[in-house]
Amino acid sequence: MHRIVALYETPKDPEHFRAYYTNTHLPLASKLPGLRKMYHSFNVEPLGPGKGFFCIWTGEFDDAASAASAMQSDEGQAVGNDVPNYASGGVMLIQYTSDK
Repeated sequence: MHRIVALYETPKDPEHFRAYYTNTHLPLASKLPGLRKMYHSFNVEPLGPGKGFFCIWTGEFDDAASAASAMQSDEGQAVGNDVPNYASGGVMLIQYTSDK
């Protein structure tokens, strides 16, 4: 299983982020080719010292090649191009492959 994770910093307008993310961005992300599952949460807290994140999104794909293909697709480009419309605090993308 390969996962892409988006970690969002606190935006300038949290209410706009929540509304736009829920009503516009998540429906775009759900159309990524090869996406098996996706999860998100606005309740992201650190387990120890340090700051948390405003929001997290995780998308699951069969493998790294499927994830890369999804991100390079027209749908993936639309998802990437949409991020500046709500993520004014910044976002960090990470990816990893886990054993099944």
